[in-house]
Amino acid sequence: METSGLPEKEGTSKKDERSLKGGDEDESVDMSRVQLLLAEKRTSLAALRTGFAIFTLPLSVTTVLVTTSRYYNFIENLHYLIPLLFLCALLVTVGTYLIFVSLIRHRHQNEQIRKIKMKHAAWKDLVDG
Repeated sequence: METSGLPEKEGTSKKDERSLKGGDEDESVDMSRVQLLLAEKRTSLAALRTGFAIFTLPLSVTTVLVTTSRYYNFIENLHYLIPLLFLCALLVTVGTYLIFVSLIRHRHQNEQIRKIKMKHAAWKDLVDG
């Protein structure tokens, strides 16, 4: 049966050729998905790093305040200390939020990569996640 002017190869049909091409296309799509997930993973790790930096900044400020506390009186400088401590508490809250959100996203991305990796046996050693 000649439909395109060329004879069919022995042992393969048009359906088999399409499924082979589909397998290559499926692997290509999965590779693109993994690349996208790895880019999102890098973004989550950057947010995690930022969360740690924001979290540690108030701790450093508080350490300096405690260290230099013998040079000033708390009662006289209370109008400076209350807003500063409020700002420190706010920064600790924002840092904690960023850390937890980025860890949850990182775990989700690892799970997605693992699901894609299970479909392709050749990728088991290539992709961590």
